[in-house]
Amino acid sequence: MALLDSAPLDVLDAYRTCEFATLGRDGTPLAWPTAVRRRPDGTLLLSTSLAFAQKALNIRRDGRVALLFSDPTGSGLENPPQIFVGGHAECPDEIMTGPQGAEDYWRMLFERQPHSRSYVTAPMRLVMDWYYLRLLITVTPQQVVVRSPLPLSGTPAAPPGELVGAAQLARFPTAVLAARDAAGAPVLARTRPVPTGEGFAVDVPADCPAAEGPAALLVHRHDERLNHMHNALVRGELRADGARWVLVPAKVVEPMGSGRVSDAVSVLRSTRQATDRYLRRRGLPRPRVRWAQFRALAQDARRSGARGEPLGA
Repeated sequence: MALLDSAPLDVLDAYRTCEFATLGRDGTPLAWPTAVRRRPDGTLLLSTSLAFAQKALNIRRDGRVALLFSDPTGSGLENPPQIFVGGHAECPDEIMTGPQGAEDYWRMLFERQPHSRSYVTAPMRLVMDWYYLRLLITVTPQQVVVRSPLPLSGTPAAPPGELVGAAQLARFPTAVLAARDAAGAPVLARTRPVPTGEGFAVDVPADCPAAEGPAALLVHRHDERLNHMHNALVRGELRADGARWVLVPAKVVEPMGSGRVSDAVSVLRSTRQATDRYLRRRGLPRPRVRWAQFRALAQDARRSGARGEPLGA
C-alpha cells in the first residue's frame, strides 16, 4: 500500500495544479504552482523547463520538498479537502526533448490546458521550443496530511502603505505560506494574510509544524483551462509574535511579470536566455524538440475533448 493511498486520490487527481516548494540555496522555501501527475507506483511526477531550472538545482542540492493541493479551480470539485504531501524528490540532469516516459503527464496537460496545443504548431515552434526542453522530477511521498478546505473567496485586504509585497497580496483573499519545520524541511499551508505594521499575520494550522526562519507567501491564479496564469512570491522571515505568526517581507519575485501585455515579450526573451545559459554551463548544444511526438499527443487530447471524455482519463 502506497503512502498516498491514505489520501482521497480522486480529489488529488482532480486538482489542476498544486503548490510545490523546494529549498533555495540560503534555505528559504520557495513555492510555485505546478502540474502534477500521480503514478501507479505511488510517486508523483512533475517537470520543469530549462528556463525555470532553479527547482531542479534546488532538489539536487537538497531533495526535501513539499506539495499542497489547495486551489481547486478547474477541478469541478466544490470545497474539496486540501492535501499536503511532504517527501523527497529526485531530478536527474537528463534533458527530455520528447514526451517519452511521461506520455500520461503530457497528455494530461494538453487535455487540461487546451491553448497549449497551439505551442506545437509551426508558427509557435520558433518561440516555444524552450517550453519543451524539460527536466523530470519524481517525488516519493513521506508524509500525507488531509486538511479541511479554506475557501478561496473573500475580500482581499487593502495594502497598508509601502509594506513590501502588499500590492501583490492585496489582489488575493488567500495565500500559501511556505515555511520550514524545526528540522529545516519545507512545509506549506494556505492562509489569509492580514497586514500589520511590520508584516503579514498568518494563521498556521496545528498540523503544520512551521518554525521561525526564512519563509515566503505565494499567490497565484489560473482560469478553468489553466490559462491567464499569474503568480508572485513574497519572500521574508517568519517570526512568532505571541500567539500568532508574522511574515516580515523583504522582496517580491514575479517571474511572469505583473500581467501587462508588454511582459509577454520580456518573458519570451528571458526564458530563451535562461535556457541557453543552462546549456552553455554544461557545454551542451541546443537539443532538438521532438515535435512530431508532442503533436501526436496534442491531437489525441483534442480528439478526446471533442468526444467529451473525462479530462485525464
